[in-house]
Amino acid sequence: MKKASLWMAAALFITGSAVKAQQAPAATESKYDSYKLFSPLFYTYNGNEYRNAAGEPGPAYWQNKVDYQINAKLDDTKKQVSATVVITYQNNSPQALSYLWLQLDQNLFNKNSRGQAKMPATGRSRYGDAKSGFDGGYKFSSVKLLNGTAEAAADTLISDTRMQVRLAKPLVKGGIIKLKMEYSYTVPDYGADRTGIQPTKNGDIYAIAQWFPRMCVYDDIRGWNTDPYLGASEFYLEYGNFDVSITAPSSFIVGGSGELQNPQEVMTAKQLQSYNQAKNSDKTVIIRSAADVTTPGTQPNKPSLTWKFKIQNSRDFAWAASKSFIWDAAKMNLPDGKKGLAMSLYPEESDGQNAWGRSTEYTKASIENYSKRWLPYPYYSAVNVASNVGGMEYPGIVFCGYRAKTAGLWGVTDHEFGHIWFPMIVGSNERRYGWMDEGFNTFINGIAAKDFNNGEYARPAGSAHNSGLFRPGMEVVYNTPDAMKERSIGALLYSKPGFALTLLREQILGEKRFDYAFRKYTRDWAYKHPTPWDFFRSIENSAGEDLAWFWKSMILENYQLDQAIVNVEPVQNDAKNGTILTIANLDQMAMPVVIEYTTADGTVARQKLPVEIWQNNTEWKVLLPATTAVTKVVLDPDKVFPDMNPKNNVWPVQ
Repeated sequence: MKKASLWMAAALFITGSAVKAQQAPAATESKYDSYKLFSPLFYTYNGNEYRNAAGEPGPAYWQNKVDYQINAKLDDTKKQVSATVVITYQNNSPQALSYLWLQLDQNLFNKNSRGQAKMPATGRSRYGDAKSGFDGGYKFSSVKLLNGTAEAAADTLISDTRMQVRLAKPLVKGGIIKLKMEYSYTVPDYGADRTGIQPTKNGDIYAIAQWFPRMCVYDDIRGWNTDPYLGASEFYLEYGNFDVSITAPSSFIVGGSGELQNPQEVMTAKQLQSYNQAKNSDKTVIIRSAADVTTPGTQPNKPSLTWKFKIQNSRDFAWAASKSFIWDAAKMNLPDGKKGLAMSLYPEESDGQNAWGRSTEYTKASIENYSKRWLPYPYYSAVNVASNVGGMEYPGIVFCGYRAKTAGLWGVTDHEFGHIWFPMIVGSNERRYGWMDEGFNTFINGIAAKDFNNGEYARPAGSAHNSGLFRPGMEVVYNTPDAMKERSIGALLYSKPGFALTLLREQILGEKRFDYAFRKYTRDWAYKHPTPWDFFRSIENSAGEDLAWFWKSMILENYQLDQAIVNVEPVQNDAKNGTILTIANLDQMAMPVVIEYTTADGTVARQKLPVEIWQNNTEWKVLLPATTAVTKVVLDPDKVFPDMNPKNNVWPVQ
């Protein structure tokens, strides 16, 4: 069978015999309402000085800033973290603030929390256990307002996972306020798959996150964003600088967000030599080996060590500590000649070249690839930690499952480091719009898998036909994760929006237009707070397309697609004159139409029709410019569109 492009097929001059019109099976009556899909009443507000109509931050865009200085201590005998944090908060909004709100996410693990009350009495949840006897949460010894050297008790109210600080005098525009808090909490063994403790034969691994009071975001969309932490929905955070000191037993290795400031104080001479060697090596360098873990005298001879980290323009900070850690590292090559350091921390149980022995290779490749494709990585270090957390992201550090190997380890490593771009750089509201980071990240992961090591772990795309992502009754993507059925979260936050962006890139806009628009969105909203509507506007304006029909089908609603062949008929009953193909759109989603047809001489040709044919039609007739009899027609031959009834895509019926 030979294949030819459309214009080649049209140029063929081959005598064909006359054939009668041949009907496809009777199509069901169409449910399609073109006005509902293509109505121009999509955007319900105009652009303004804060967020313009082109989906960019406006000339008066503002957001508040928060810096954290934290001194923390890990007590591994009590499994407890204690800390003092000084929060410096700057009000850049045009409003005077009469009170402040902070997130107390550790309070999710209090037995009386709202999130604990949502845990199912039967079955299991990723986010907690109704039968758990653990009673965690913050214990505050003091909360004070600082004024120079003076300290005064703050007027506070704690409500579940939030704290309100009521101010005697409103914080005016441009004003700065400082809070000092002293607190402690017991680390949960399993903290909603985002923090926890993994036992190993050489010591526990502490994966520490949601470990300090964090400022809620005050923005121009909702004012104070105070949605409680219930487990499923993640985080929405302000940007600022972190100066963090962590004291742990001297047998422990500590990894954290940001760059280690005092390596000479916490490493042996041998470790420091290997650490500095790794900074200039594209190959992984072992800093602390498996043998070192169990050999006495391979750590500094002190009761405890204080590890100091700094990270700039970050929205969060996390860390990990264990005496069981093997530690390796390699240089990252970033744009504009900049260098960084990829590192991995993992126990002996995770070691091996088919497992965590390649973790630093994966980390380095992931960061370098996303830096080249989308936006340069902004931090110096990137740490991958083996833990009992299946996969969780923080600025400069991620937690991945300690049992992960080969493709599984590559996949989770690349996914979690992809989150540096969404939402660590592009700071969307995860608590409300989880699809804007999980879905975007799933999308870029698919491209990265093809890029890594000549596609070592790339998987061929499967058929989109009859996809469960679009089944009737499925919830919509545009919803808060807390309001989704837990079993639907993987589909709605990850798979469906990831599929949608891939479809938009490969079938609707093309790579050049899409990549330009996606990069511009990423650049425009770096270290800022975009909404879904900012994203929609940004892509549409940069690509030059009205995509309201697409966002409705994929994100805002759960529409189904059913493209169908209605009739195949030679023009004037003679195939020499061409063939008229009648197609129909039978359900509420519309997509471009790709037609593949085969003629009697074996020629195969394709024709693509734009989505605009469905703006005012439920049926459409198209001329297939073949001059011999058409013997076969297939709609969507590559199975890239989510057609829920592919049986009527083929003629003659098979």
